[in-house]
Amino acid sequence: MPAHSDHRWFTSAEEAATGASSFERCLNGLWKFHYARNPSSTPAGFESSAYDTSGWDDIPVPAHIQLQGYDRPQYANVQYPWDGHETLEVGEAPSLFNPVGSYVTTVVVDEAPAEGERLSISFKGAESGIAVWLNGTFIGYGEDTFTPSEFDITDAVVVGENKLAAQVFKWTSASWMEDQDFYRFSGIFRDVMLYRRPRAHLEHLEVSVDLPDPLDRATVSVATELVGDGSVTATLVGVGPLSEVDGVLTVEVDQPRLWSAEDPYLYDLVLEVREADGAVTEVVPQRVGIRRFGIEDGLLRINGKRIVFTGVNRHEFGLQGRVMSREQTEADIQLIKANGLNSVRTSHYPNNSFFYELCDEYGLYVIDEMNLETHAMWDKVAHGVVDVEEALPGDRPEWLEPLLDRAVSMVRRDRNHPSIVIWSCGNESFGGTNILEVSNYFRSVDNRPVHYEGVHWDPRYPETTDMVSTMYTPADDIEAFLKTNRDKPYVLCEFAHAMGNSFGAVDKYLDLAYREPLFQGGFIWDFADQAIALKDRYGRDYFGYGGDCGEAPHDSEFCGNGILFADHTPTPRMQEVKYLYQGFATRINADSVTITNRMLFTDTSAYDAVATLTREGVAVASAGLETAVAPGETETYPLPLSIPQEPGEYAIEVSYRLREATRWAPAGHEVGWEQVAVAVPGVVAPAALPAPEVVDGIHNIGVRGAHFEALFSRLYGGLVSYRYGFTPDGGHELLKSMPMPNFWHAPTSNEKGWGAPFLDGDWLLASRYARPLRDPKNPVVTRLDDSVVLTFAYELPTRPVSGCEIAYRVFGDGRVEVTVKVRPGDGLGDLPEYGMLFSIDADYKALRWYGEGPDECYVDRRGGARLGVYSADVNDMLTPYLRPQESGSRTGVRWAEVTDSGGAGIRFECPGGMEFSALPWSPFEIENAPHAIDLPPVQRTWIRPALMRRGVAGDDSWGAETHPEYRLPATGELVFTFSFVGIR
Repeated sequence: MPAHSDHRWFTSAEEAATGASSFERCLNGLWKFHYARNPSSTPAGFESSAYDTSGWDDIPVPAHIQLQGYDRPQYANVQYPWDGHETLEVGEAPSLFNPVGSYVTTVVVDEAPAEGERLSISFKGAESGIAVWLNGTFIGYGEDTFTPSEFDITDAVVVGENKLAAQVFKWTSASWMEDQDFYRFSGIFRDVMLYRRPRAHLEHLEVSVDLPDPLDRATVSVATELVGDGSVTATLVGVGPLSEVDGVLTVEVDQPRLWSAEDPYLYDLVLEVREADGAVTEVVPQRVGIRRFGIEDGLLRINGKRIVFTGVNRHEFGLQGRVMSREQTEADIQLIKANGLNSVRTSHYPNNSFFYELCDEYGLYVIDEMNLETHAMWDKVAHGVVDVEEALPGDRPEWLEPLLDRAVSMVRRDRNHPSIVIWSCGNESFGGTNILEVSNYFRSVDNRPVHYEGVHWDPRYPETTDMVSTMYTPADDIEAFLKTNRDKPYVLCEFAHAMGNSFGAVDKYLDLAYREPLFQGGFIWDFADQAIALKDRYGRDYFGYGGDCGEAPHDSEFCGNGILFADHTPTPRMQEVKYLYQGFATRINADSVTITNRMLFTDTSAYDAVATLTREGVAVASAGLETAVAPGETETYPLPLSIPQEPGEYAIEVSYRLREATRWAPAGHEVGWEQVAVAVPGVVAPAALPAPEVVDGIHNIGVRGAHFEALFSRLYGGLVSYRYGFTPDGGHELLKSMPMPNFWHAPTSNEKGWGAPFLDGDWLLASRYARPLRDPKNPVVTRLDDSVVLTFAYELPTRPVSGCEIAYRVFGDGRVEVTVKVRPGDGLGDLPEYGMLFSIDADYKALRWYGEGPDECYVDRRGGARLGVYSADVNDMLTPYLRPQESGSRTGVRWAEVTDSGGAGIRFECPGGMEFSALPWSPFEIENAPHAIDLPPVQRTWIRPALMRRGVAGDDSWGAETHPEYRLPATGELVFTFSFVGIR
């Protein structure tokens, strides 16, 4: 059946109010199921009423067959899933292995359709091709996957039990257009609905809004397509009835309340369909958002205001794959709103209709993207393997009709949603005349702007897209481009590739978006990790990625790009997302607060602003701050609290909170904030302590005081024992191994992507195999009035050899000040990190620190971290990325304590701030584990104070290096000083 709008119809207004329509029935549930590995192995004649399927398996609908024990999930990014298994021409479906699911269910029809009535069955999503029979009669076939395939069954239905049979093919000719970066599944994965259409039926409706300047009067128009003999009337609730003008129903709205992401107000439109005799056959409710979106004066504007997209790309994906319920989707949208995002791109296919309904209601700007991606073929053209004439769909005439069919299906279903502000022609499919025709179709039927990124790679038809769109372009390159190219607004349809421990230096994009009018933001890749819930051979749960289900080809953990984990809980990256995407830019001085309101329609007086003063995590003072900054304006207010004169470090914070509860967050929910640290000079001199006792032995040097003993080994070249708090058995030994200089961490996904491990290998060797200088004067012992200093020199096995020194200055109270110096050999690259590696017993697992947090943060991802005192369990500090990697560190740490259940342990200090990590595993153990469950049993707590770790980066994950300012110098001497002391 032709595509139509996604409206629902009811027998009456009273029935519409219940939300349950007697015109529809959901056919979800357990269906009988047969699995075949290819079309030639399917059961012949199974669709016949006489064929007995009682012995078949049961399968839930909706579901992916690969998550029900058949076939296997396959994650592939660019690669076609059959690549290397069969030689196929473009458009051919695999024949040797192409799983087919045969489905059967019983549909009971209590009474025959009356004259003029029609019955249909709609499969909202079947991947990727579906053939349908009823009572043995072939009904039809469809293969769009992500928009409904609806079939008229009126002529085949009987009163009583009807046998509904379907075959779903994993791969079809259309699969060449569905090479998205996602798990490859098949089956009926969205709802199946049975519909009854009365004699007079509203088949399709199109809502249009004309909102000219000065936006104080709007015209709402409704075009209708009626099936049968009848008429349509409509009323806009609270405004009045619509009048018919040239076959279109219209009404004028004075002083309309405009829809936006900040105020998603929806009007209720009620349409009534009547037969020729005036009897009402159906009532159709339709939500209407009055808003204007388009390119005006060269910029993308919503209701006349320039927009900055603070967006994310979102696959429909959860723990059941692409089977997503309305409730799961609503939870996603609530989380999106609560963290300051204003827009979503449906990567890379149309979503369930309820997604758009929820975006209408909650307020999100949506790029609705057509089901198109031919990335593997794009690769061949872009890399010169084939000529541009072989691009898919390119200029090939045989592909135009299926492309336009997908475009029509998306637009006709979705066009009435005000949340949709841009149509997208698809993703990563190069260019050509076919995609140009799709964009022209969009413009011919609707006034929304059209997006397509592929023009960047195939510039022959720039008119395909109304905006410049690229992926993963560095902010500096965007700014340089816009110096000379100012004919279109610029949007990043994908940026900040959040793979593994990532999302570094994203602030540069937001700074540019609020500085350069033509750059209008972008969409993070992506929303949630795509992963499969699996069990290992010992029954332990874990999230699997590409290859873990035995599939090939695959693209490993490249599916782990989410700002949410696979279970849709936030990753530490969300801390930064929320900070950067907030609607406020705040500058705090010692006596004033300057606020820039980045929102478009909301005054800051709509929020409670609270200023708080803390000292080492303890609130000293708090006061409300009354603000009234108009949208787009900047105002300065006196700081409503004063900084004490008592010496110390203070943090001043201004927080913006919801005055009232919303659908997406309770009252008091924080929507924005800023913090600044202020130091009040003046230091209280510590009491003078006697120097510790030095025991100069043959192979060891002991340094001891009233409550501690440190033992340094001449033989092994370092600190081999540190006991604190004397007991009858000699005190608590805090060290499990000799602290050593450390220049390594488990490579992040981004570091692997740009080849850092290959370049950094010298520093791995240096961290594992440093050798004390073979010199009888090593260590050098220097006695001072209040302390003793032992300085050890090392050779590092880099090529060329690097030098390193560690000086331990031991005071009488047991405090040890450590100074690490390293002199990299000429020509070596920058260090992954620079610090020390300690190991202590695993019983010491209570971590408390004064520094930035609460979540993981790094030098290029610390904007969203706040200075405070935080506590955590060391066993929870390794962030559960799909593949273990460097994670769990904190920046700006002034002090940190790692203690046991009795409060005894060790304290590290660095008044100027250091990076600090305490984990249950060493960097080397973490690097060796493909999954968290592969990490060894916990035996120790590994502590890594560091001057700095290389920033996590994130412009992309396949070549973009960490920005230079977030890397350690590659030349000259590096010096890092911190201290530690036992606590009891």
